[in-house]
Amino acid sequence: MLLSRAPAPSFSAFLKLNCDVLRVRSKDPQARARPRIGDVNRSPFNLSAIGAGLIVADHREELEAAAAAGAMVVTAPPGTGKTTFVPPLVAELQRDFGATILTQPRRVAVRAAASRIASLNGSALGGSVGFTVRGERQVSAQTRLEVVTPGVLLRRLLSDPGLDGVGAVILDEVHERSIDSDLLLGMIAEVRALREDLLVVAMSATLNASRVAEILGCGSGASVPAPIVEIPSALHPLAEDFAPFAGARLDDRGVTRDYLSHVAAVALEARSTDNCDALVFLPGAREVDEVVRRLRETAQGPLEVLPLHGRVSARDQDRAVHGRDAGDPPRIVVSTSLAESSLTVPGVRLVVDSGLAREVRRDRARGMTGLVTVSASRASAEQRAGRAARQGPGRVVRAYSEAEFARMPAESPPEIASADLTDTALLLAAWGTPGAVGLALPSAPPAAAMREAVAELRTLHLTDDSGLPTRDGARIARLPVGVRDARALIEGARELGDARLSAEVVAAISDDHRDPGADLPRLLRELRAGQAPGSQRWRRESRRLEQIAGAETGIAAGTGEASHPSDAPGIVAALGRPEWIARRVAEGSRAYLLASGTRAALPEGSGLIGSEWIAVREVQRASGRAADGTGAVIRLAAPISEHDALRIGDALVVRERRARVEDGRVRVLTEHRCGAILLTSTPVAATDADTAPAFAAHLREHGLAALNWSDAALQLRARLGFLRRELGEPWPAVDDDALLAGLTAWLGPDLDRLNAGSSLARIDLVSALGRLLPWPEAGRFEDLVPASLTVPSGSTVRITYPDPSDPEAPPIIAVKLQEMFGLAETPRLADGRVPVLVHLLSPARRPLAVTDDLASFWNGPYQQVRREMRGRYPKHPWPEDPWTAPATARVTRPRPFA
Repeated sequence: MLLSRAPAPSFSAFLKLNCDVLRVRSKDPQARARPRIGDVNRSPFNLSAIGAGLIVADHREELEAAAAAGAMVVTAPPGTGKTTFVPPLVAELQRDFGATILTQPRRVAVRAAASRIASLNGSALGGSVGFTVRGERQVSAQTRLEVVTPGVLLRRLLSDPGLDGVGAVILDEVHERSIDSDLLLGMIAEVRALREDLLVVAMSATLNASRVAEILGCGSGASVPAPIVEIPSALHPLAEDFAPFAGARLDDRGVTRDYLSHVAAVALEARSTDNCDALVFLPGAREVDEVVRRLRETAQGPLEVLPLHGRVSARDQDRAVHGRDAGDPPRIVVSTSLAESSLTVPGVRLVVDSGLAREVRRDRARGMTGLVTVSASRASAEQRAGRAARQGPGRVVRAYSEAEFARMPAESPPEIASADLTDTALLLAAWGTPGAVGLALPSAPPAAAMREAVAELRTLHLTDDSGLPTRDGARIARLPVGVRDARALIEGARELGDARLSAEVVAAISDDHRDPGADLPRLLRELRAGQAPGSQRWRRESRRLEQIAGAETGIAAGTGEASHPSDAPGIVAALGRPEWIARRVAEGSRAYLLASGTRAALPEGSGLIGSEWIAVREVQRASGRAADGTGAVIRLAAPISEHDALRIGDALVVRERRARVEDGRVRVLTEHRCGAILLTSTPVAATDADTAPAFAAHLREHGLAALNWSDAALQLRARLGFLRRELGEPWPAVDDDALLAGLTAWLGPDLDRLNAGSSLARIDLVSALGRLLPWPEAGRFEDLVPASLTVPSGSTVRITYPDPSDPEAPPIIAVKLQEMFGLAETPRLADGRVPVLVHLLSPARRPLAVTDDLASFWNGPYQQVRREMRGRYPKHPWPEDPWTAPATARVTRPRPFA
C-alpha cells in the first residue's frame, strides 16, 4: 500500500484510515497477537550469557519496567553493553508481538553487532540473530532480532508502513543525528501512535534525552514523554596526553601529508610505550589508507596494522573488530569515525586521535554538497577517547594541542542542517508528509534547503505539483539507492536499453572512484580492465545495481563492451543531475558554466578538455590555478552531445524575454536558456510592458543610488527611518534592504507609469515614499518628526535627521547661539522620547558648543564661551545673563554719538 497515493496530509491520518491492517495491542493479554517467527515456548536468547559482566545487565528490572510504557529512551556511556544486551532483552519481552529490529548507523557496525550478539548467544548468524545491509542479508524464519542500517528500515517502512510482524524497533546511536536516524525517529513515533503493541526504544551514549522522549511520548495522544533509563558510566581510568603538531593540519586539499606523518609517528611511539593494541582515528578512508601504509613501512618488530572503514572488505572489517587471538602480534587499527561509538574494537587500551572529522557541508551559492574535513567536536573527541577505557585502564594521545582541543565546537551539527535534502524530501513525500510538515523531528529541516530539494524533485519528474510522488518517484523512494543515482540507473537502462551499462556507470559515480582528469569514460575503462583501485568493489556494486535496474525495467544486460555507446556515461550522469549539465564558457577554456549557475574548471590535462558540453557528476570548491578563476574544480564528468543535454535537461530549458537597463534606457533580448546556460540571444524592440520589470531589476542589482534623490526625498526618508527606530511598528523600515525588498509597494506605481523611453530620474521620490505612511498614524507625522523647529528668535531651523541605517545618531539642529537665549527646555521629538542635539554656532556659523541639555549649558559652559567670543564678535550680544536676554538673529545696535 503506497502512502503517497493517500489523500491524508499525515501518516497518522493514513493509519487511522487503514487501522484494520495493524495488529493493535488489546487490553486483554489473552487477546494479544500470536508470534509470527519462532517458537514462543522456548526463549531464543540466553540473556544470562549475553549480559555476563555488562553494567547494563544489572539494570534489567529498570529496563523492563520502562518498556511496559511502550517506548523508552536509554542513555548509557560507551562500555556499558547497551548495544549487546538491550536488543535481545527487548526481543525477549516482545516475542509475543513479532520480531525486533535494531538499527546501527553503519554497515560495519550492523555486521559487528549482529555477530557479537549471536556469538554470545551461542547461535549461528542468521539464526536467532540476523542482519540486513545494502547488498547483503542473513536472516531466516527463526530470526527474532534483525540488525539493519537506518536506510534499510526507512525503505521497509515505505513498503510496509504498519511494520507487520515487527514487535519492537530499537534505534541505536541516535546522538549521531544522521538524517536517516532523525527521520526514523519521527516516522516510527507516528507508527507507534496507532500500534500500541509496538515497543520503540531509542539508545545513545550522549543525546538530548528529553527531546527524544517527547517525540516517542507515551499515553493518550502521545502527550506523556517516554521514560528515560540512565545507565551509569562503566569507564575505567583514562590518562590523557597531547602531542601537538607544529605545522598546519589542513590545507585547501584536505589533511596535509606532514600531519598524517605526525599521526603515524605518534601512534608508533605511543603503542611502543604502552605495549598494547591501539586505535587511531582519522577523518576519512583516504587518510586511513595513507597512515596504514606509513605505519607498515616504518614499524619495527612484529606488528599488525589494519584499516577499518566502509570501503574495506567484510572479511577485513571482521578481522579489525573481532580482536586478536593469543599468540597474534600486537595491533594498530586505523579507523574512520565508524569506530567512534557504534562498535567496540576488543583489546584496545590506547587511542590516538587526529582531532579531525568529515562532515557534510552545503555551499548554497554554488549548489554543491559534500564531505568536508573539519575539526571534530569535543563530544566526538571524548567518545573516541572513551574507546581506550572500555575494558580496562587506558590512555588517549591527542595528536594536537590543548589549545586546539579547547577551540573545538561542543557538538557536531545535525546532518539535516547542512546536507543536500533531495533524498530526504522524496522519502518525506512518499511517507505522506511533504516538506516534513506535521512530522515531529529532533530538528526541523532548513526551509531554504527543503525548498531547493522539492524543486529538484520536480525537475527530476519524481514529484508532482502537489508535492506527492509520481509513479516513478514512489518506486525510486523504495529503492536502496539515492534519488539521483536511482533515477540515473532506471532511466539510464531505459535510454540505453542496457541494464548492465547503466549499472556500471552508476556504480562508478556513486562510490569514491576517481580519475585525475575527472574523465568518467576513462575511469570506466580502467575499472572494467581491473586497473583502477577498488575495481572488485565496483564489480560487486555493478552486479547489485544491475539486478535492481533489471527488476524495475525488465531490461536485460547488453551484449558486451563492444556495444557500449560512447556517450552512455554522459547520458547516465546527466539523468542523475540534469542541473549539472555544463557548457564550455569559451573556445580552449577549461572553465564550464553549469545549468545551475555554478562555474567550475576541468583539471589541467584532462581528456575532456575540448568537449563543448559535459555532464558533471562531482564538483568541489577550490581556489588558485586549479580552479582557473571559477572557485570550483570538476572532479568527475563525461562528454555529452548538445542534443542529449537539452533533451535530458528539458525541465530547465526556457525561452524568455529579458529586459535590462543600459545607459539609462531599457534594452530587450529574447533568450533561449538551459538553466543558466545561454543558448541564443536576439535583440527585440522594447515595449512599455518591459519597462517596470527592467527598472525594478536594475534597482535590485545596482541599489537605490540609481534613483534621483532630492534633498526633500532624503529628508523624508530620514524622518521615516527615525520614527521606525524609535517607535517601531507601524512605521515602515526604510533602510536599503527594506526598500529594495518592498520595491513594488512604494515605487511600483511610478515604475508602471514609465514607458520604454523613460528614465528613473523622472520619478518623484517624495510622493513615492509617502505611500509608505501608515494610516491613521500618518496624521501625526508632522507632530512627531517635524521638518523644522521655530527657535526663540522666531527663525525656522531645519532638523537634520540621522541616516536610517544608523541605530544611535540623534536628530540635529544647527543655530546661532544668540537665537536660543532664554530657552531652558531642549526640544524633543517622537512624543518627547528623543532630545534634539543642538549645535550652537558663532555669528560666523562656526560651532561653539554641542548639547542636548540647554539648561546645563546656560548655567555652566556659556560663561566660558562668552569670555572667549565677546571680544571677537563685539557687534553681537553676549549678555551676562542669557536667561533674560532677548533672543535675536540680529547684531547689537550701535550706540549714538554723544
